Amino acid sequence: MKDSDRFPVANVAGARVLLVISPYYCSIADHLQRGAEAAAEKAGAVLDRVFVPGAFELPAAIAQAAKTGAYDGYVALGCVIRGETSHYDYVCGESARALMDLSVKDGLAIGYGILTVDTKEQAEARADTARGDKGGDATTACLAMIALQRRWAAQQ
Repeated sequence: MKDSDRFPVANVAGARVLLVISPYYCSIADHLQRGAEAAAEKAGAVLDRVFVPGAFELPAAIAQAAKTGAYDGYVALGCVIRGETSHYDYVCGESARALMDLSVKDGLAIGYGILTVDTKEQAEARADTARGDKGGDATTACLAMIALQRRWAAQQ
């Protein structure tokens, strides 16, 4: 069972979600995007898409988009594969921290779909919609957080 099947998301029809995609590893990004689109379609969410150079730029793009107020949630999609230097650690740690800051401090609904792996084979397994479907999982997480936001707003 995929993670996205474990969390049925109600009350998100018509939600506007921005997919922020790093196509640094194009084939991986394509799989992540397909999974994200399928999960959004299943829930009745409306998608927009933007592309950024790498995983490090994902949080900045989400922060910029959040200022417009046009979206209910955001999904960060990308991949970082460990190399021979410490660059991997900085990109992974800082992008995750920045996304968490946006989520907690600004109350944004964000799905974390940045694969942090040792090999391209690991990334392919996690991104493939028939195997890991982490793009779908990240979108489902975002939609679940949008549903919670709507629940809290209805109680005010």
